[in-house]
Amino acid sequence: MEVFEIEGGKPLSGEIAVSGSKNATTPILAATLLTTQTCVLSNLPLIEDVFRMLEILESMGAEIEWRDKRTIAITNRDIDPEKMDVEKVKRIRSSILLFGSLSARFDTFSLYHPGGCVIGARPVGTHFDALEKLGVRITQQEKGYRVDASERKSAKVVLREMSVTATENAMMLAAGMSGKTTIRIAATEPHVEDLGRFLVAMGADIKGLGTHTLEITGTGTLVGAEHAIIPDANEAATFLILGAATGSALTVKHAQEEHLDIVLEKLREFGVDFVIEEDAITVVPGRPLRAIAKLDTRTYPGVPSDVQAPFGVLATQAEGDTLIFDTIFEGRFNYVPELEKMGARATVLNPHQVIVRGKTKLHGTTIKSYDLRAGVSLIIAALCAEGKTVIEDIYQVDRGYERIEERLRKLGACIERISR
Repeated sequence: MEVFEIEGGKPLSGEIAVSGSKNATTPILAATLLTTQTCVLSNLPLIEDVFRMLEILESMGAEIEWRDKRTIAITNRDIDPEKMDVEKVKRIRSSILLFGSLSARFDTFSLYHPGGCVIGARPVGTHFDALEKLGVRITQQEKGYRVDASERKSAKVVLREMSVTATENAMMLAAGMSGKTTIRIAATEPHVEDLGRFLVAMGADIKGLGTHTLEITGTGTLVGAEHAIIPDANEAATFLILGAATGSALTVKHAQEEHLDIVLEKLREFGVDFVIEEDAITVVPGRPLRAIAKLDTRTYPGVPSDVQAPFGVLATQAEGDTLIFDTIFEGRFNYVPELEKMGARATVLNPHQVIVRGKTKLHGTTIKSYDLRAGVSLIIAALCAEGKTVIEDIYQVDRGYERIEERLRKLGACIERISR
């Protein structure tokens, strides 16, 4: 087992670069299945979820060539879904994105239950309803699903909710068929737009990217394309919150202001100042942090649920009480008991709401990472704390943050990866 050992209370400074977006990379990798021609993807984040997705594609017959550290050429000429690596599918939630791309290419296939973070109920009903409106029949079996896409067709799809991955599944299937499909109540996150740009580069005609109504006209014969993955907005937000919580002057390279509007506004409410440049945002420490009345997560352009836990840590360092309301997931507060072990004062009111009371001096102890975003939040807490903190189950962090300990050490953090 690997753990992080962190000595907190050290000053941080310098620059940290944002990697490619995890949430853009995995659907775009799935979308490469829509063509037999070679696709070239650059700015890939070197994280566990991406490696697992590549392994799933390879297990089905994909040919993958690494052209440099972050660029791959992928050719899905001879693909057999029946050879899919079940164990890899069980490890990542992103494997659910194979429903859309495989339905566009194959009449029938099976898919094991997707894995991923345990952050509450993550129903697949919206996905299946969308695909069924496009003519796909999905039957649940003991260990997964049997998919019959032999009668797939273009249609009007009204999503039951603004689900990111349901939107992406419908987009991929629509792009891979001939005819015009309309998707209403579509998610508008930057990574959804990035998938759309890739599908356009492959030959699909998509109108309405960035809005809640998409019109997609597929050709039925998509071609290979080259595409650079956008920077990860969630990672950028994490590093900005790290600077704010530790009172450090950190410059976050490749942070895109237009993807972080509400995050930056909430940080300003906490009393955080910035210098915003074309390709970087710098945290300017100085003013004391103050609690905000309420922070609630919403679908984009609201505060992402993925940065709720880092904001929870920030609230421990702000004077006053902050109510955090996660409207999307009911399992996102598993980090709170770990913070309490460090001395934080927080009260979980119900599965969706917690009050964090600050300002609190945190102290080092042994804690555990229960999911990806909780894990990186506990790293922030450990860097704020006095003394040594040990964080267990750090595979969760590796799923979404590339060698984070090496990057943080360049900022002056005392953090080590230890094998036990």
